[in-house]
Amino acid sequence: MKRHDQHGTGHPRPNRLRPRTARLVAALLTLSAALATPLAPAPRQAAAAEGDSVLTVAVAQSVDSLSPFLAQRLVSTSIHRLMYEYLTNYDPGDAHAVPGLATKWESSPDKLTWTYTIRPDSKWSDGQQATAEDAAWTFDKMMTDEGAATTNGSFVANFKKVTAPTPTRLVIELKKPQATMTALDVPIVPKHVWEKVDDFSKFNNDKSFPVVGNGPFVLTGYKADSYVRLRANKDFWRGAPKFDELVFRYYKDQDAAVAALRKGEVSFVAGSPSLTPAQAASLKNEKNIHVNDAPGRRFYALATNPGAQAKNGRKFGDGDPSLLDERVRHALFMAVDRETIIDKVFQGHAVEGEGYIPPRFPQYVWKPSASQELAYDPAKAARLLDEAGYRKNSAGKRLGKDGKPLTYRVLCHATDPNDKAVGQYLEEWWGKLGIGVTLDCLDNVTDPWLAGTYDLAFDGWSVNPDPDFVLSIHTCAALPATPKDTGATDNFICDKRYDDLYARQLAEYDSAERATIVKQMESRLYDLGYMNVMAYPNAVEAYRTDQIKSVRTMPSAAGNIYGQDGYWSWWSAVPAASDGSSDDSGSTGIIIGGVVAAVLLVGAGAFFTMRRRATADDRE
Repeated sequence: MKRHDQHGTGHPRPNRLRPRTARLVAALLTLSAALATPLAPAPRQAAAAEGDSVLTVAVAQSVDSLSPFLAQRLVSTSIHRLMYEYLTNYDPGDAHAVPGLATKWESSPDKLTWTYTIRPDSKWSDGQQATAEDAAWTFDKMMTDEGAATTNGSFVANFKKVTAPTPTRLVIELKKPQATMTALDVPIVPKHVWEKVDDFSKFNNDKSFPVVGNGPFVLTGYKADSYVRLRANKDFWRGAPKFDELVFRYYKDQDAAVAALRKGEVSFVAGSPSLTPAQAASLKNEKNIHVNDAPGRRFYALATNPGAQAKNGRKFGDGDPSLLDERVRHALFMAVDRETIIDKVFQGHAVEGEGYIPPRFPQYVWKPSASQELAYDPAKAARLLDEAGYRKNSAGKRLGKDGKPLTYRVLCHATDPNDKAVGQYLEEWWGKLGIGVTLDCLDNVTDPWLAGTYDLAFDGWSVNPDPDFVLSIHTCAALPATPKDTGATDNFICDKRYDDLYARQLAEYDSAERATIVKQMESRLYDLGYMNVMAYPNAVEAYRTDQIKSVRTMPSAAGNIYGQDGYWSWWSAVPAASDGSSDDSGSTGIIIGGVVAAVLLVGAGAFFTMRRRATADDRE
């Protein structure tokens, strides 16, 4: 479930102690927690205990919630993949479904009943056995509690009944066939712990440590806007991670995170979510640093406020009413030069955006027809605005229906240099149309986004091998129940035709036919004009080779390390000090080898074969 970087950004962005082989005493752990903040430079990475290996990941996105029922940001959902098992996982080679908490699964002939065999060798970190009852309770809670359904409710909306006849047998009955039953990106939580929670809409899972889980790592510490600390789960059924401890350290300033990598204070830098071209270039020839530059699983977009609304029909927020006119939305997007964004902002580390699904998932790639395309055409954009009744005055300013000059507020992430750079181009391009732009670059874009108090916003999501989640966030069902509630929606889109297509793809088991329907959904989103996908950025990240000997990318041939569809990178990572004697093979056939060569995606045709997931911060 990788999410949005706003509230995936991936939408859903909607970002993110060098294992000195431990001559540092355990007391320094407390000291580093207090001092190692973006405002007080981190001391050399402190090991959790003498002799322990520590992998520290610098991220430029803060945690929104450590509750898997509420989290939407990429950093948070990535951490949940390390803490909890899902029924199934994605193979790091080609992303097909592989065993997770479930060892096998089968459906009835009518596809309405699915039976999963739950593995007998998975234990919660407090020693209790993980069972089918835990999975049944997790899903049932999401089906019956709106708070628990906040993030992943779309996965269970079609569930009729979930039972656990035995500790190793989980049965899910559906209202109608559902094609995502081997791609339920839902963390399974321990019933005996979570049944004590009173209010799922408010419980953030961040007060009592260690947090009980059954994934490859156990959450042992957290400080808001500072760090998340996890300990290797020595009893993990697939085998213990090679690093003893994994730390995610938050840097508000991405340049500071890069500087920390150079000094050896962190092991890995992901960026927000990627390094800028300048940062990547500056690290290319650094000793003991490897830059991974590969096709990403994200899209980078500009979203318009379609008029924030709740399921109960209540309107809220203060989006500019001119944006309710499709001609205005199309005009704005026709004044965006994607080629310039790729060349000048991403400097070639991305390809031009078109459809909603990135080219990394070729079976779902969609392109607009020649007559449909909103190509860069400022003159046509100006004519559309004239036709819509938004004409220029004598001073060259476009006037709204209230007679006042049009000026749009654009939400941007203060930690993302790309937002600011593209925002400056928008000021220039839209200024030529007579429209003003006010960039609202905030550390926290979530609050105004959820309140609908914006006109446009930079958006982005990480897309899973199965695209259902990022498709679901634009359905009417994803809207908040009331203006005071939080829904799973990206930016309040609600369109009946799109909803009908969503229901069809969800029930379609023929992969080719389902892909056709998904492309029709992408076409509908494009025509509505609420979402302008500008680019598909590469995953540009870096790590220290004197701290990390090897690490698995996904896909294996040329993929990302941070924010994977699974836990493969950090579970597989081998400390540089390792003697290499450990057995790195798993039940999925993974063999850890040397670092995969970096590959630069140089054109829209350079697709890599495989199968898919954000928010407004991954929200990814």
